Amino acid sequence: MKVFLSLSLALQALTAGAQPPPYRVKPGLWEPSEANLGLKKAAGTQTVTVFRPQTASDGAFNNGVVLMPFKGRLYAQWQSSARDEDAPDTRVLYAVSEDGLRWSAPQVLATAGQGGEMRSSGGWWTDGKTLVAYLNIWPTGFQSGDGGHTAYRLSTDGQAWGQPQRVTGADGRPVEGIIEQDPHRLPGGRILTAFHLQPGLIAAPFWTDDPLGLTGWQRGRMANLPHDTNKVSRELEPSLFLRGNCAVMVFRDQASSFRQLASESCDRGENWTPPVPTDMPDSRAKQSAGNLPDSGGSVGPAFIVNNPSGDKLRLPLAITLSDDGRLFSRTFLLRGADELPPLRFEGRYKRVGYHYPKSAVWQGHLYVGYSTHKETVDVTRVPLGSLQR
Repeated sequence: MKVFLSLSLALQALTAGAQPPPYRVKPGLWEPSEANLGLKKAAGTQTVTVFRPQTASDGAFNNGVVLMPFKGRLYAQWQSSARDEDAPDTRVLYAVSEDGLRWSAPQVLATAGQGGEMRSSGGWWTDGKTLVAYLNIWPTGFQSGDGGHTAYRLSTDGQAWGQPQRVTGADGRPVEGIIEQDPHRLPGGRILTAFHLQPGLIAAPFWTDDPLGLTGWQRGRMANLPHDTNKVSRELEPSLFLRGNCAVMVFRDQASSFRQLASESCDRGENWTPPVPTDMPDSRAKQSAGNLPDSGGSVGPAFIVNNPSGDKLRLPLAITLSDDGRLFSRTFLLRGADELPPLRFEGRYKRVGYHYPKSAVWQGHLYVGYSTHKETVDVTRVPLGSLQR
């Protein structure tokens, strides 16, 4: 049976190019010859800074910002180090806001690892009563290429935290993979996300019916595309949006097509189509997908937040929307090149631009958290009414 399953997945991967993409983009949304690709901001768009290091000792490298509403407050989590990305001194920090505009000083969720271990931001989850902080643990460090696993800490008030414990699968064993920072809940309560599995980083969709997302994780069936390394999949760092009864998972393409890859599942995350290239331009980076709320109780318009540059430049930061989840037909600027502050600190993998956005809907706004130049933690918010037709 295992042999048959492996052959079946391999055949799916080889025939993936024959599959139509789950979504497409209206031609002419971006004008490459114009500043900020010709995009304009939606009415009421605001940007605030959550954390800005003053010296290297404050933590001059910051990235992987993830947002989560919990009990009337908005939480931001990210990873921070003195100088370099994925360095052994990386810590996981968080800040809190009562209004989305004024933020607390950073607090520590995970101290730096010891003996070569590195710890990084894994994002959040909540059932409304308990806040889950995921932590990605790399026992031999990120640079080793060995991969890692996922732990979590729990809090009922967002201040006092339990001790880290391992995330487990349906077999009761720890999941040997790094959780992606973007879980989504299906109607009915099932949670979908992805783990990047060992050895290395092999992206795979996962689902669980545990309301807290701590146990019962099961791998969805999806054939990874062929790639030039057996330790890193071509598909990486996905997000997802819902379309009717289907979920669409959006991937970074590590093969540098500078277009997003996408796969879909119409059976609640258990089976996924082979990933295929879309015509959504991208900067080969993390993105944030989701759905705006719908007053009728059904799935609302889909959105994708990313850098639609079509090359390595992580500028501008934009949101592109689709009313039906099939055609993305309108787009707005979130942050542009004309707003860039100077890059103040050197460091490994430091780059100009707006990096790794993740979003949350809260109090009538869509909030997008990201890092500017991988050193400043920023949040941009847009009134939901400005994003609707």
